[in-house]
Amino acid sequence: MAFADNLKQLPAAAHLAAVQLIDGTGQVAATIENKPGQAGSLVVYAALAAKHGSINVPASHEGLAIYAEHTDDARANPGNHPNIDRLIKVIESGQGFKVKLVEADHV
Repeated sequence: MAFADNLKQLPAAAHLAAVQLIDGTGQVAATIENKPGQAGSLVVYAALAAKHGSINVPASHEGLAIYAEHTDDARANPGNHPNIDRLIKVIESGQGFKVKLVEADHV
């Protein structure tokens, strides 16, 4: 299935403003915001964290499958898809991330 189809199978994340990835030292290594260009990745990372408890090696393998055709493009063009590149690095290094979900302010 294509990424767009895979995305439809994941839980909605409209209630989130961002997903923060926390490295082994407790620092925020990355923030994926709920905005155009990042919203799909926010949904993917939130779903992976809910299922796996963190962004670890098994979560990263699943994430690469979810990203589908974008994973092949990321491998061919490192740097074009930083959220996919990050999953590849988790698999290569074994170093994952804790996830902090940042709730959106619904006023």
